[in-house]
Order: sequence, then structure tokens, then C-alpha cells
Amino acid sequence: MKNPDISPWTTHRTRIVYDNPWLSVSESDVTNPGGGEGIYGVVHYKTRAIGVVPIDDEGNTWLVGQYRYAMSTFEWEIPEGGCPPDEEPVAAALRELKEETGLIAAKCDVLLDNLALSNSVTDERCTIFIATELTPGEASPEESEELSIRKLPLSKAIEMVHKGAITDSVSVMALLKLDADPAPQQGSRE
Repeated sequence: MKNPDISPWTTHRTRIVYDNPWLSVSESDVTNPGGGEGIYGVVHYKTRAIGVVPIDDEGNTWLVGQYRYAMSTFEWEIPEGGCPPDEEPVAAALRELKEETGLIAAKCDVLLDNLALSNSVTDERCTIFIATELTPGEASPEESEELSIRKLPLSKAIEMVHKGAITDSVSVMALLKLDADPAPQQGSRE
């Protein structure tokens, strides 16, 4: 067996073919593992993806509904957003939770970390948190967000995943993890 830490790909040249404040796209001239010559495009995100599942003392959670431009569909999701390189992931999770739902959490625990969201075309990584000890506040979504907020039992949100009503990968991973193992992983941040 070959060393799994050594790439079987040979990169000859890489260039940035698109760049904006949120992401860049590179294209590389490559030789693939089978010896064929070709190109490989990679989307590089300039932020880390963040998701947060708020859970109150009664076992309720909040979903955020919005129209997703790239998919041309309305989607129900956990609160999500981006974490710039100069922000701690837990701070980004708490910020996104407040912006999208108005909720303020006194406690935020890591649920899943260092997830690869679509590792065949992007280097994007994600951290997902559980937020508890919630206090209601006022939401302040970004200009690009027209949000619907839905409070429901966590069990109903998990059921939505099983029925295919939630398809966003971050939300699916978070809710299925909670379905399988409701205790948060180590890494609690208060």
C-alpha cells in the first residue's frame, strides 16, 4: 500500500482564475494518479463554515429558512455562517446565532469539528456547535438574508432530516450527530 499522506497527483502549474472577498477559484494543470494529463479546479473559501444548534431547556431548537440562490430553493437549516480568519469559531457561532435568530447563548459546546464539506472541489472546513442557556433577543440578519425563523422540538428537526425536508449538509451532519449521540464532544467554550 502506498503512503496515504503522499499525493498521487502531480501539480505542474496553478493559477487563480476567479477571486472575490469571500472565495477564490484556482485551476491547476495536473497529472492524475492514472497518468492522465488534465486540469483540476478548487474553490477556496476565505472563511471557515460555522453552524450552531440552539437547544433550550425544553428540548426545542430553532431553524432558519431562506432562499438559497445557488440551489434555487428555499431551505430550512440550523443557523450558519462564516468565520473570518481573525475570529474564534465559538465567537462566530454566537454571533451568527444572535444575528439570525436573536438568541444569546451563555454556553456553546463543540459538536463536530474540522468537517470537509465537499472535499472533491473545495478546501472548505466547518465547525458545528451546540448553544444552550438561551436568552431571547432581537435578530439582525445581513442585508442578503431574508429569513424565516421556526422554533420546534429538536426531535422534529431530526425527523425533518430523515424525511428529506432538511438537505443542507451542515444541518444534516449536526442533527444526525445529535440523533446518534446527544452529548456534546469535549471542547466546551463558555
